[in-house]
Amino acid sequence: MTVLIIAEHDNAKLNPATLHAVTAAQKLGEVHVLVAGNGAAAVADQAKQVAGVAKVLLADAAHYAESLPEEVAPLVVKLAGDYSHIGATATAFGKNLLPRVAALLDCSQVSDLTEVVDAQTFVRPIYAGNAFATVNSSESKLVLTFRATAFDAAATAGGNAAVETVEATAQQGLSRFVGRELTKSDRPELTQAKIIVSGGRALANAEQFNSVLTPLADKLGAAIGASRAAVDAGYAPNDYQVGQTGKVVAPELYIAVGISGAIQHIAGMQDSKVIVAINKDPEAPIFNVADYGLVADLFTAVPELVEAL
Repeated sequence: MTVLIIAEHDNAKLNPATLHAVTAAQKLGEVHVLVAGNGAAAVADQAKQVAGVAKVLLADAAHYAESLPEEVAPLVVKLAGDYSHIGATATAFGKNLLPRVAALLDCSQVSDLTEVVDAQTFVRPIYAGNAFATVNSSESKLVLTFRATAFDAAATAGGNAAVETVEATAQQGLSRFVGRELTKSDRPELTQAKIIVSGGRALANAEQFNSVLTPLADKLGAAIGASRAAVDAGYAPNDYQVGQTGKVVAPELYIAVGISGAIQHIAGMQDSKVIVAINKDPEAPIFNVADYGLVADLFTAVPELVEAL
């Protein structure tokens, strides 16, 4: 069996999230990677060096520049005949593109996989991560998205795949790229960070969210996250949100400050290697998943922790 992984990139660099999908796909068969972009030869060069990749397909055209699913999906469908499985990481990119691919191919999609049992059997979370379902499909072609935190990233060196240029599909013109607003930060990207400091509603306002969490994150070299409640209240931007409807993370260390531990939030961080919770409510659900818990006023405990570090 051969698997096609759709690479996520910015036409200059391969997104590290794709490396997790490559690892997952190796359990299914030979791995090919599709790089669809505009002037994306550098991305193809990076992809061919990834361990476990047997071939890189490069499609270069102006209408692939922004990875619009309406433009990339027909290309994937055109190439799909050679593959038993088509996949990507379950990021916003993968979630945006692959349902359209599955619909055009009239085949099933199995989403947010955490384990590959065999070519037809997979494990995925349900009920906000409170249970895991084993799914089996007898279809000859499947579309899959892989949860990045469930699979190790493939090595970025050691591969020597061939790069093959494929013909671009015609421009569809069904959508138009208008603009992109990105948060610029010197901190690690949330889904790739080894340490995350997250804040919740207990921080009371945006000013205190920043004044309490920023010194701790600076000391630890950590990314900053937030619960949905904190984001909804305007304490933090949307791209800070950790949870079922935000980003799913699994850092080496996750520090939850003033987060009660709603199911939605826990679903996005419960795979963290070490979880530390600081909350003044001893009955807060976050303590049920925490490796270390401190029942204390965060406005006292966090500055003391920063001073001790």
